[in-house]
Amino acid sequence: MGDLSLRLVDEFAAFGPAYMKWARSRMQESGVSYARMRLLGALHCGGPKIMSGISDELGVTRRNVTALVDALEEEGLVRRLPHPTDRRATVVELTEEGGRTMDTLYDEHRGAVAELFAGLTEEDRRELVRLLGLLREGLRGEGGGCRA
Repeated sequence: MGDLSLRLVDEFAAFGPAYMKWARSRMQESGVSYARMRLLGALHCGGPKIMSGISDELGVTRRNVTALVDALEEEGLVRRLPHPTDRRATVVELTEEGGRTMDTLYDEHRGAVAELFAGLTEEDRRELVRLLGLLREGLRGEGGGCRA
């Protein structure tokens, strides 16, 4: 592996945590914790899910998911439904208010992220879009989020 490839690895590894720190601070400014945003985002992108599936997808304990769902349900952003075939499972889905909230949060977040690119030329932004697309294609099947 050449020096340039190793520098790319280092830059990419440094960018990830810096971006997450920045994104978390932006979310807190809007009054939504990172954990809540992830749960709402999972439902927004993937539709209704069983509680254990949310736990597995987010990599958090079931107790943590229960506490998050309790709070979000109290705020009217999600609702629990019985699973149609498994009496032991509970399905969680976004309410209409939850969907509107996610749309707003997503738009705000996209606008804030777009500000990060303000220092790049249009040509640089086009090249970055192209390169990130290539990297994402290489990760096909590994997730990658959704577009609201």
